[in-house]
Amino acid sequence: MNPAGPSKDTLKNAAADRDLVAALAGGQAARERGVAHRTRRVVLASLGVMQEQKADRQRVRALALASILLVLLAVGPLVWWAVDNLIAGERLGDLTSQFSLWVCILCPALVAAALVAGWLKHRS
Repeated sequence: MNPAGPSKDTLKNAAADRDLVAALAGGQAARERGVAHRTRRVVLASLGVMQEQKADRQRVRALALASILLVLLAVGPLVWWAVDNLIAGERLGDLTSQFSLWVCILCPALVAAALVAGWLKHRS
């Protein structure tokens, strides 16, 4: 035995043995329960965030689909009229044919530009 007292390693081993015995006996159950409750709260909070993100993605997808459908319903008759005028024998140089073709080209281009701008704004 060492006359100066127990060494540091012996004290560390004794403390580790006491902690091990306390853990096996259930003496640290309150601390483990606290950790379990905190972990449960964190997991539930992250689950809520994930569900909100999923709902947002579904909402954005539904709005995009609805807007595309509305654009098609709004521009479709105009495209049909323009193609019907061109097929019916009217010339491309006619003012109404040129105007309808420009509208058929510009309307979807403006809608596409607005969608791209909104997508870029949402992305950044």
